[in-house]
Parts: sequence; structure tokens; C-alpha cells
Amino acid sequence: MPFAYDDQNIFAKILRGEIPNDTVLETDHTLAFNDITPQAPVHVLVIPKGSYVCHDHFAAEASDAELVDFARVTARIVAEKGLSPGGNGKGYRTISNAGSHGVQEVPHYHLHILGGRAMGRMLQKD
Repeated sequence: MPFAYDDQNIFAKILRGEIPNDTVLETDHTLAFNDITPQAPVHVLVIPKGSYVCHDHFAAEASDAELVDFARVTARIVAEKGLSPGGNGKGYRTISNAGSHGVQEVPHYHLHILGGRAMGRMLQKD
């Protein structure tokens, strides 16, 4: 079954300029902005400008240019925010939720970059 993209989701509206955002970095293929309800001192959302629902949709159908740009934007943000362990940072977490079991709230692929404090365990056993 093909992915059904909802062009009325909040990130689509942000990309169209209908809703403002606190832009961290923008390129031809990618937009990164600060989360409006940050869960860590650094909490940046990175989204492709294309109509992709989740990570596997993006990975399967995005162009090489989109894939590379997204990865490089993510790396640049991690470096510029001083989070990279390779650049004397203490680390960070990336999260991408997909579908109902992944508790995806916005049906537009997005990557959370969180850092600036210890995150603790990601999952707990039920």
C-alpha cells in the first residue's frame, strides 16, 4: 500500500509559510527549526521539504540530493550546537517516530535532535 501524505499537517503548513517557525537552518531540500515544546535544552526538528510520511518512505523514495542534504543538515546542526562527541560535545539523541505504534503525531517525516543534558534510557520494559 502506498503512503498517503496529508498536505494539511502542521509541517506542510510550516513549509508553505502558513505557520511561523524558529528556523535553525534551511536549505533547498531541508528545514530545521526549534521545537515549540522542547524536551531538552537543545531540541531541533529536521524535516525534508518533500512530501514524505516517515523515515522508510523518505529512505525509499527521496532523491539522492534530498537524502544527502538531510544527513548533512543534521550533522551541521549537531556540530553547531556543540553536541557531537567527535567535537568535544557530550552527545545527543535522534528520534523519529513512525505510525501508530511508533506514536507518530505529525504525518510528515521528521527527526528530533535532542541534547544538552543526559537523556536517560530510551525505553523501559512494560
